[in-house]
Amino acid sequence: MTAAGTLRASLQAGSLVVAPGAPDALTARLVQGQGFDAVYMTGLGATATRLGQPDLGLMTQTEMADHARAFVRAVDIPVIADADTGYGGALNVARTVQEYMLGGVAALHLEDQISPKRCGQLAGVRLVTPEEGAARLAAAMDARGAGEIVLIGRTDALPALGMDEAVARAARYRDTGVDLIFVDGVKTRSEVEEIAKRVEGPKVLSLVDGTDAAQLSVADVRELGFSVVMYAVTTLFAAVKASNDALARLKASGKPGGGAALTYAEFCEVVDLAEHQAFAHRHGE
Repeated sequence: MTAAGTLRASLQAGSLVVAPGAPDALTARLVQGQGFDAVYMTGLGATATRLGQPDLGLMTQTEMADHARAFVRAVDIPVIADADTGYGGALNVARTVQEYMLGGVAALHLEDQISPKRCGQLAGVRLVTPEEGAARLAAAMDARGAGEIVLIGRTDALPALGMDEAVARAARYRDTGVDLIFVDGVKTRSEVEEIAKRVEGPKVLSLVDGTDAAQLSVADVRELGFSVVMYAVTTLFAAVKASNDALARLKASGKPGGGAALTYAEFCEVVDLAEHQAFAHRHGE
């Protein structure tokens, strides 16, 4: 079964798919190693690791598709990938869907921001009209054809225009036939509860560390009826903090170590060194 087929089977079974975010393929392997259902390729994480810059629409379609392919090569679990605004008009949206499908991505989401977009947690989000947002999703549906990739319609209306507009757009986007609806920019538990009540059909929730909404447990999210929960920045923020602390200790003491870190042997397990070496040995290298 393909990764998209696996994800679809989980959704159809009514299971809550828990998908921590990963900024890169190495972190995706850590997500898989901990036994999670799927991994989420975040635009924020991709931009941070590839460019060292904020999520302000700086990544191109080809860069994002290449980043997604690296995830797919690195793990066996389904990859849910950020596809931003689709990177242009209907033809660009179609190419984005096709590139992600060819890369083996299990699901992607398209949002209704004006290009260049920005992280949904930031102020100043600007939106296209609901008609244009729906047109993007209709183009994605057409481009998918008989493919299995799961299509997610995302709206960023909540922080920009409020809950009523977010709910209205969610309904409009659901009517295009996409598989899941995603209201982004959630910050409070009450917002999560209102989305659960007012947005019909299968839904995606993204919880960001440090917000009131992130106090909800996986069990809470399951009880509220969401189909997918993503933790976009958990690994990224933890990794940056750990790396910065290690560098501060190195600068202060003049030698590495002193904090919680992997051993070299443990790291080799993460990247599956033994299997790679065994393959090379079987072929005389």
